[in-house]
This record gives sequence, C-alpha cells and structure tokens, in this order.
Amino acid sequence: MPELPEVEALALDLQGRLDGRAIDTVYLAAFSALKTYDPPVSALSGLFVDGVGRHGKFLDIDVSGLHVVLHLARAGWIRWKDEVPTLPPRPSSKSGLAVRIVLDDGSGLDITEAGTKKSLAMYVVRDPQEVPGIASLGPDPLTDDFTREVLGEILQREGRKQVKGVLRHQGTIAGIGNAYSDEILHAAKMSPYRPASAIVDDELDLLHRAIRETVGAAVDRSRGLAASELKGEKKSNLAVHGRTGLACPVCGDVVREVSFADSSLQYCATCQTGGKPLADRRTSKFLK
Repeated sequence: MPELPEVEALALDLQGRLDGRAIDTVYLAAFSALKTYDPPVSALSGLFVDGVGRHGKFLDIDVSGLHVVLHLARAGWIRWKDEVPTLPPRPSSKSGLAVRIVLDDGSGLDITEAGTKKSLAMYVVRDPQEVPGIASLGPDPLTDDFTREVLGEILQREGRKQVKGVLRHQGTIAGIGNAYSDEILHAAKMSPYRPASAIVDDELDLLHRAIRETVGAAVDRSRGLAASELKGEKKSNLAVHGRTGLACPVCGDVVREVSFADSSLQYCATCQTGGKPLADRRTSKFLK
C-alpha cells in the first residue's frame, strides 16, 4: 500500500510531468472507482494542471481549480505513459486498469489496481475538503506542528488502544500505514501491543523521534525517483516489515509475524518485546 513517503514522491514526480499540460480526456475503465458525480469527469477536458500535492495518503491533482483526488488503497498504483492508446479502454478486471487520464500531447496516466478487492477511489471536487477521508485526517507527522506534545495528547486520548493501531488510523495521524508503523515501532524499540496512554516521558520522546526520522528518511530517499522506482526503494529499506523469517538488521534475531484476517504485522522480539514472541496461532508452529 502506498503510504506518505510514496505518495509524496508520486506528487513530486507528477508535478514535473504534468506541469503546463492540459487534460484531453479521462476514461473510466472501472466505473466503481469514481466516487463523485458533480462536477462530472467531462468538466476536466481542456483544463490545465496547476499543481500536484498530497493530503496524508491522498494524491491531489489541481486542474484549473478542480481537484482530481486519488486514494490508491492497498493495491493501486499510477503508471506514466509517454504515449497512451487512442482508443478508449474496455472495462476489464484482468487488465487492472481503473482510470486513464490522457493529456494534450498524447501522454498520460494509467491508474491501476491489482487483485480482486477493489478499493481504489477517485474524486472530482472543487475543494479537497469535500473528500470525507481528507476532511477527517489527523495531523501530518512531518509538519512543524506535529510536536512531542501533540503526539502525547493523541496517545492519552486513545487510552488503552494498541499503539500499532493508533499509528495506522488516518483520523489520528495522517499518512502512516501498515509498513511504516512496523518500521517506526522497531526504531522506537516498542511493542506494537503497547497501550497508547502508557507511552510517556522517555518512551514518548523515542516514539516521536522514530516517527519523524523514519517517515522523513523515507521521503528523502524517495524524492526525485520516478513512480516505477518507488516500490523497489521502499522494500529495499525496510528493517522488519515484510521480512518474516529473516534476520533483524539491528540484533540478528529472526523477524516474527502476527497475522490477522486481512493483514499482518512484523516485529523483532529482541528489540521490541524483551525477547518474548507475541502470541499468534498461525505462526507459533513456525517459530518454535
């Protein structure tokens, strides 16, 4: 799933590619991807792109005052095409194509989504705050006002909720997903099950620093990369997420996993839980 660093890099990449270009046509290959009807998609034709930005994990393309807002969900991505086909795409679940944006010079964007669970969303709005997910976003962890005190207030407000879930909840803190929450907690040497309100004093300092440094470093590494390079860059710099069974790069212990119905988390027991594996019936046999 693209998270804050990847969406930030996508915005920078697309800013350079779309600057000064006008939208010719927008084709919907998956009609369920469009979540709005007013303004219509046809209103974008002939308008110039004024900028590309980000709100949490939402991508925002400013088109002469209208906004094409994209949420790539778990399996969505954007693929730049120097030349796109002239014929409208046919709806097809096999291709994975959801939306095609054709520019005035014949180049364009293919917005795709892999898998059978379709969650990718596109909104055409006059103000990004019209998108419910943007209107309810928590603070951005890279802004100057995301201070230690702000984080402390959030954790106390969330009470006994597990810190892993607090970090991932977009209405609490914007832009952090499953992968970077694993990485942040590993950097902070903290159990993903730690109650939010129990994180105070030195632990609060550690977590705040881990959020800023982990996400900030990922943004720095991604800056300037093309969309096609971002997934590889992210994967190659993860310490625990997606590395079940491999060695922790800090202590050498095996990276462990806890599985849920539709997701999983990875952690190092030595670094994060005092050497005690977290209970997980699906992986306990593997870890013995």
